Amino acid sequence: MRKYILPLKVSSIVVKVIAWIILLLGVMGAVSMFTGTVPGNPRWMGVIILIVYLIFFGVLFFIAKIADILVKVINAVQKE
Repeated sequence: MRKYILPLKVSSIVVKVIAWIILLLGVMGAVSMFTGTVPGNPRWMGVIILIVYLIFFGVLFFIAKIADILVKVINAVQKE
């Protein structure tokens, strides 16, 4: 079980970084919609974009947290 700890830690960090990048892109997209720099789209679409990207962020961050918890469980089981 110890051989799975390093890949789990690395994948958790990678998924967290991707989640934060997705959140940043969502905020930037929503701000561009709110300011009206995207022609042909109403400004209220920024709220929809922000909600969708927040959901993606939440799912990815939740997956990364599960990997962190799994690492802690593996460490606790190996200490016994």
